[in-house]
Amino acid sequence: MTIKYAIIIAEQVVKQFAKSRNTRGLFAFFIIFLGFALQIGVQEMLNHQELAEHYSQEVRQRWEANPDKHPHRMAHYGYVAFRQKFPLSFFDFGMDAYTGKSVFLEAHKQNTVNFSEAGHSSSLLRFGQISAAMILQILVPLFLFFLGYDLIAKEREQGILKLLFTQGISWQTLILGKTVGLFLASLFILLPTALFGLVLLLSNAFEMDILLRYGLLILAYTVYFFIISLMAVLVSAQSQTAKSSLMKLIGCWLFLILILPRIAQVTGQNVYPAPSKIEFDKNVEAELIKQGDSHNPDDLHYKAFKDSVMKAYGVDSTHKLPFNYSGLVMKEGEKLSAETYNRHQARLIEIYENQQNVLRLTAFFNPFIAVKNISMALTGTDFYTFNDFQAQAEKFRYQLAQTMNELQIKHISNRVKNSADKKAKLDRQEWVNFPDFKHHFLSIQSALDAEKVSFAALFFWIMLLFFPIRYANQWFKII
Repeated sequence: MTIKYAIIIAEQVVKQFAKSRNTRGLFAFFIIFLGFALQIGVQEMLNHQELAEHYSQEVRQRWEANPDKHPHRMAHYGYVAFRQKFPLSFFDFGMDAYTGKSVFLEAHKQNTVNFSEAGHSSSLLRFGQISAAMILQILVPLFLFFLGYDLIAKEREQGILKLLFTQGISWQTLILGKTVGLFLASLFILLPTALFGLVLLLSNAFEMDILLRYGLLILAYTVYFFIISLMAVLVSAQSQTAKSSLMKLIGCWLFLILILPRIAQVTGQNVYPAPSKIEFDKNVEAELIKQGDSHNPDDLHYKAFKDSVMKAYGVDSTHKLPFNYSGLVMKEGEKLSAETYNRHQARLIEIYENQQNVLRLTAFFNPFIAVKNISMALTGTDFYTFNDFQAQAEKFRYQLAQTMNELQIKHISNRVKNSADKKAKLDRQEWVNFPDFKHHFLSIQSALDAEKVSFAALFFWIMLLFFPIRYANQWFKII
């Protein structure tokens, strides 16, 4: 009987919303607004992909068009790697506006990823771009709070609660029915959005991995809306008046959406302070200076390196070595500089991950953080996806530099005077044979592993909010 009455109450809640002209108008507004946001997101994603593809081809053509030259000159000529947008990024922009889109790759130097939208936008961008995820995470919960604040508190004010309980309705049945009704109302916004998003997705990408990600994404928002609905009904049941219920829910929204994330972010930055870009570069440069300069023949480190190589081959001059010694020095220098940079970069990433973990743990106090992290991970707009692109670009840069060094070692004679010598030039076919840069995305398993805490937090919130339902008769009063 409890389930039967709960269903009846849920139907009444849905009918109540459907009768209100203003409420229907707001539902229509959110559906249109979300559709517009999805369409804009797809267009932005396609524009980015088109530009990235265009300039990637241009970079490749210019690389292959280089004439015969010394391979180390090609290493310094460099390459440009462009970051692709994940096919689901139209749904949640995540960190994409704040992270760069391209990086120049050259020998002996690791450049940063540049040209983020935030770098050439107004300060308004700090409030976030209008995306479907932002609307679903921030605005729709506020709308649900406005819909649900008086579902029980108003009935208490009007004396209807006494009548309901005299008819055998329990607190568990009432709260469950009101929650399901409000939750079903939220699906009138979520389901059309999900279907339209699926149509846009299928028109641009059809891969099982992406479709599975999208399914999990919609499931996460479904759970999020149920938590928000249950939260609204519980606050309404606890409040003596509809006005006090509304004030409490608005306070919850402000605390969960605006205040707590900022507190967690500042806490993470203070507990795990990260060096500035200038400080990071300074530390790397200081360690590289200690290692020596591979371009300086009188450098103590590389002088000792030269002596050890000549001793190993039993010669008294680098000109007598069976390979190009300068190329070997460049290879050694590249190896040491890359190891140094990667070591410092790993420490920096660890600091950022610790900061993220502080924020991630607050998901157990804030379901907004949980769904936000899950949404970014599944749409490929999170920190881990961006960091993976950086790692791929650095791997390609190192491969490029060392390939050019290997060509110099193997094909350039020790007798050439300088890189302008005709005998120091290699056929341009070597540049054509070098592979192009291809950006690959993280697997869905990697995304799920990265946000295990956030998934656990959503489950925790459902369990947590069901306790008041279980003990509703002891916790809530009719008057």
